[in-house]
Amino acid sequence: MPAHRHVRPHRDPDTGRRPATHRLPRSARQVRMIRIGTMLVAGVAAGVLVAAAAFPALAVTGLAAKAGMEAFESLPVELRVAEAPQASRVFARDGRTPLAVFFDENRQDVPLADVAPAMRDAIVAAEDHSFHRHKGIDLRGFLRALVANTVGAQQGASTLTMQLVRMSATYSAADPETVIAASEHTKERKLREMRMASVLEAHLGKDEILQRYLNLAPFGHGTYGVSAASRFYFGKRPRELTVPEAAVLAGLVKSPSFYDPLDRTGPGATRALDRRDWVIGQMVETGAIDAAEADAARAVPLSVQGRVPANGCAVTGKRHWGFFCDYLYRWWLGQETFGATEYDRERRLRGGGYRIVSSLDAETQEAAHHNIERELPTGAPQALMLAAVEPGTGRVRALATNRTFALDDPAKPTNGPATDPARAANGARGTYPLTTNPLLTGGGDVHGYQAGSTFKIFTVVAALEQGIPLSHSIDARQRYESSYTVEPGSPAACPGSDRYCPRNYEEEMAGRHDMWTALGASVNTYFVPLVERVGAANAVDVARRLGIGFRAPADAALADDRKSADRWGAFTLGVSATTPLDLANAYATLAAGGRHCVPTPVQEIRDRSGGRLDAVRPRCDQAVRPEVAYAAIDAARCPVGDRSTADRCRESTAGDTRRLVGHPVAGKSGTTDGRRTASLVVTTTSLTVAGILADPDWPEGTVEMPREVVNPAVGQTLAAAMREQPERDFPRASAELMGFPVRGESPPDR
Repeated sequence: MPAHRHVRPHRDPDTGRRPATHRLPRSARQVRMIRIGTMLVAGVAAGVLVAAAAFPALAVTGLAAKAGMEAFESLPVELRVAEAPQASRVFARDGRTPLAVFFDENRQDVPLADVAPAMRDAIVAAEDHSFHRHKGIDLRGFLRALVANTVGAQQGASTLTMQLVRMSATYSAADPETVIAASEHTKERKLREMRMASVLEAHLGKDEILQRYLNLAPFGHGTYGVSAASRFYFGKRPRELTVPEAAVLAGLVKSPSFYDPLDRTGPGATRALDRRDWVIGQMVETGAIDAAEADAARAVPLSVQGRVPANGCAVTGKRHWGFFCDYLYRWWLGQETFGATEYDRERRLRGGGYRIVSSLDAETQEAAHHNIERELPTGAPQALMLAAVEPGTGRVRALATNRTFALDDPAKPTNGPATDPARAANGARGTYPLTTNPLLTGGGDVHGYQAGSTFKIFTVVAALEQGIPLSHSIDARQRYESSYTVEPGSPAACPGSDRYCPRNYEEEMAGRHDMWTALGASVNTYFVPLVERVGAANAVDVARRLGIGFRAPADAALADDRKSADRWGAFTLGVSATTPLDLANAYATLAAGGRHCVPTPVQEIRDRSGGRLDAVRPRCDQAVRPEVAYAAIDAARCPVGDRSTADRCRESTAGDTRRLVGHPVAGKSGTTDGRRTASLVVTTTSLTVAGILADPDWPEGTVEMPREVVNPAVGQTLAAAMREQPERDFPRASAELMGFPVRGESPPDR
């Protein structure tokens, strides 16, 4: 060998350097190789330092298994469980008919088995070629990125597992600052991700990691997770995705807005197509597909739908389901079991991934909607409102009205002018045909509507509780001067005094009556003296126990003060505001033998793991004794054309109802002064339907309601719901509460 390979020149004693004359000239290629070698050495050194920084316990102690377990156990629960917000879905009572979806992020987790193999291969090809080989950290990829970044070509080095860590940390963040910290570009964040990724890989299989990643990843337009993305962009389930479709979705994860395939007028669609074709090429590199399959996939035109998913009650399965959906939504916000505040409860509804089977019976709801529209179509200022409740459970089976559940556009209003002249003069619009007000259930400024003589049943119950039998006889005059006082000069006052003087609708109603005939013919001058005897406060108390909520402030003030309630003689004639739902529930309580159940819109709720929630259990109490309830039902059979236990019915105000429904029924109709409202409530042993016709914009108005539309709407709806049901009669009233022994024996003369 040449001597200069063995003889090393002496160093300069002062500088320690060898003389320059001994340096050999270098070619350009040598210079490049030396630089690359230097960077590689630096990269290896950096890799060692990174590994030591990321896993100091392993470097020092070597106790890998113990350190891994401790690290995993110290991870936040959100990382170990990896639960991100996902949509809650509501179904009708059959558990199959979709009703509504609630979400902040459009997402629904799916198992990996329900994701097409093409989608799994595409995401690995696009984001992490070595996913199935590394243990959370791709050191080769890291070094490659380090070299690339050193020479100015930016390149990422995050594995799928590291990306999963980052997304999970973002979702577990409690404030915006934590979100920023989880995604900022710092070496500390990168080291943390590497450490956690390694621990996750030690405790989760590749399929579990890939499943969590695909369920967390963002795909643009408020869509998260592969299930929601496949439905949004392609209108199909993730198991049905083809190679070109999977490549589109896999390409979006890097930057959904930059590669937006719906940006057809801008550069997004072109970028998405280029990105898709690039992903297809990467799938060839990973061996997922061959060149021929890639060519075929690239030849498929880019075609996406961008189908905006339904969210909330304004876009329910059918438009007339919106009022029920809104009732369910308001019910949820009122349940403390879902959170301490309404904000917390709403977040759980929109992010908890619940499967909610509602109490809505789709067929009963459809019948109610159809019968309402036939009698009084949407667009009329008057609202015909129907509610159906199941006795014994309180489950709400239908809520329908001749309104469309939607907000009116103030810039281009659809609604007609307010029917209240004072409000109309100020330019106010009415609630027809569009509204989101809880017309049927009450809430906010909606207090309800007077239901007239349907309230007489509460006086019947109060009398029965005091031992006054159904056979109790009163000589009812055409006009009755009561002991109650009203404003002198008011239409309800006796001439020249402040005495309350109710009268009957027709003079022929006067005469001797018992509770059967008085309720059947709706004789006002029977019930006012009866309520004088039993005490108006007791009738008010019965109404409250049976489910009437006093929402109007003036009504609540009277009902809450017993002395005031005792002076409320007109209460028995239905001057208090109520809602169709409350009215239906009150009569359903009697049909269930006095068992009152709080109305509920749900019958099953399961969390994302499939566990059932106890919040759906009916909340019931015995409001009145069963014998009292069935005696009241016996009297209430007269107004709707049925027969009482002792065959004491004579007249009726809704006499076609029994024939129409085809089942034993009980109920009561009602109107108010000037026919400002009209109502009918009818119950069988298994379903109660209440209807109220009123003007929601002007409940105290002077316009006469077309009362003839209420009875057929209520009767036909109940008939449709009972069509396939077995006939069941109500239990007989007791001899004691009827006032004579048994059916078949001659009752006393009236």
